[in-house]
Amino acid sequence: MVKPEDFTKYEAARILGARALQIAMNAPLLIKMSKEDLERVKYDALKIAEIEFESGVLPISVKKPFPGKREEKLRRIKDKVSDEKVDERKSEEEQEIAKEGEIMELVNPEDEMDEDIGGGDEGERE
Repeated sequence: MVKPEDFTKYEAARILGARALQIAMNAPLLIKMSKEDLERVKYDALKIAEIEFESGVLPISVKKPFPGKREEKLRRIKDKVSDEKVDERKSEEEQEIAKEGEIMELVNPEDEMDEDIGGGDEGERE
């Protein structure tokens, strides 16, 4: 028997909503309730669904898919990377970036300085 505590609040809300809709559409009640009990909950379909849910008589189940298990063991890296190797790798990456920049013909800061010096007439128009 599945207990209400086995469900998350989202699953419980979905189950209660589905069952309340069934009750509102005149589905038969799954528990015996006296007329006084029905009057006490004011014939509210959601309250009746809550009572049925808490009593554990709802034949509604929830499928919870789990991710596939892997049988691999985790491997630890035995080699510790030294600071020298890290610095070497950084310099290699910087060289690669510089080569790609030359291929793409990126603007150098010196080129920008030359253009700023010669173009002072733009703001002076009559």
